[in-house]
Amino acid sequence: MKFTLLLPLLTFASVTLAQNGPVKVEVKQANGRYELLRAGKPYFINGAGGGQFPERVKAYGGNSIRTWSTDNADKVLAEAQKNGLTVMVGLDVARERHGFDYNNAEAVAQQLQKVKAEVLKYKDNPAVLFWGIGNELNLEYTNPKVWDAVQQIAQMIHEVDPNHPTSTVLAGLNQKEADYIKAKCPAVDILSINTYAGLAEIPQQVRKTGWTGPYVVAEWGPTGHWESPVTPWKASVEETSSQKAAVYQSRYEASVAKDKTQCLGTYVFLWGQKQERTPTWYGIFTEDGKESEVVDVMQYLWSGKWPQNRAPHLAAFTLNGKKSTDNVYVQPGQSVPVVATVSDPDKDPLTYRYELLPESTDLKSGGDRESRPTAIPGLVPAEGKGKTTLKAPTKEGAYRLFVYAYDGKDNVATANIPFYVKGK
Repeated sequence: MKFTLLLPLLTFASVTLAQNGPVKVEVKQANGRYELLRAGKPYFINGAGGGQFPERVKAYGGNSIRTWSTDNADKVLAEAQKNGLTVMVGLDVARERHGFDYNNAEAVAQQLQKVKAEVLKYKDNPAVLFWGIGNELNLEYTNPKVWDAVQQIAQMIHEVDPNHPTSTVLAGLNQKEADYIKAKCPAVDILSINTYAGLAEIPQQVRKTGWTGPYVVAEWGPTGHWESPVTPWKASVEETSSQKAAVYQSRYEASVAKDKTQCLGTYVFLWGQKQERTPTWYGIFTEDGKESEVVDVMQYLWSGKWPQNRAPHLAAFTLNGKKSTDNVYVQPGQSVPVVATVSDPDKDPLTYRYELLPESTDLKSGGDRESRPTAIPGLVPAEGKGKTTLKAPTKEGAYRLFVYAYDGKDNVATANIPFYVKGK
């Protein structure tokens, strides 16, 4: 596998992960800048959101992974320790939009005890880096008492665990939440922020809101589906894997790399694969574990070195001569030309796979689990080339055509075009 190539090149210390007890982690401020110290040594987070392929995080120069809850935490922490990685351990805190009532004192108290049991269970694991109290509790909420609950949890953590900082994770950053957390959550040590298209502006936003403490970017990635162009039939337009690689690099270099005073590091999203709007939108791997150009970029950002074998580059993908942003309409049963323009930096021979899906209708918010649409077989050649033909479905409606271009070395380029079959 490609991911074994760089193992001998990595020398960052993982000695402290070999011990059995907790490793002291603290936030220090010195010379006008914040720093995370782990076992007394500076620790800048080169992190990945998701526990899939921890060995690849290590091999490519990363040092930490993020979880959203303690589900499967025993395995995640063991794998992290085995690979010399740390973990931002997510503590699942109920969201108001899921029906939790923060005016219900009994329910809030029960939640505190549930979270306390999780902290007590894992606090002495040497792979723990810091605690993430909830995820995007500010998304679609109305009751500011949620921040009182966050403060209670952060206080409890400081009482039972003297070795690890606390954080809470926001969806984006605005003045209201920054003010609430400053006023109501003094026991929160680190502000964590999830951001996508806005990554490059985060250092300025942090300062604009008056947040003077340290922060971590706990999720960042491609342009989000809510930030992207939308077709007249309400389908969000996804960037190609090559467009994503370009924005991951440019946004990271414009933000995190330049903030040397408050930023403690980042967790790229998603180190794995998930269905969210599409099967390829957020995962930087495909369902079968192949790596996109984004993975190459992450290796470069983390280690300063590009991989020996690079992923294919997709320059263009058209359906009936039109791009994904062109609002493509076709007739039922029409034969439509498909062209994928892909090159491989290493001149590896490429193979192509096309997949036709109905547009997803199981649409959630905040990263909640979505089901993958069932592929429609037989309307595009199973083993197509860079140029092929789609026979449009006969049923009117919204669809998406995907292309996967493989280099035979575990790398892939991906793209899709949403289109609409319009009845005559």
